[in-house]
Amino acid sequence: MNPDMIAELGRQAMTVTVQISAPLLIGTLAVGLVIAVFQAATQINEMTLSFVPKLIIMALTLMFAGTWMLQLLIDYTRGLIRAIPHLIG
Repeated sequence: MNPDMIAELGRQAMTVTVQISAPLLIGTLAVGLVIAVFQAATQINEMTLSFVPKLIIMALTLMFAGTWMLQLLIDYTRGLIRAIPHLIG
């Protein structure tokens, strides 16, 4: 195993990580921004007002994109396991 292979494995792992976490982070960020603007406009500083909608959006995102995220992780893991003989020898 040479350094180029290790760098490529690391790059692939980071790409899969970003792809899996992006839907959750983008949805939560969008809802958080809308709630923050609403709180700034109304001067309501309630912690649960921002926490509960973010939690709901994360649950909905997992419900709709969870199968895609899981399939992406399974495909990456299968490819990694299949590549073990090539990586070793």
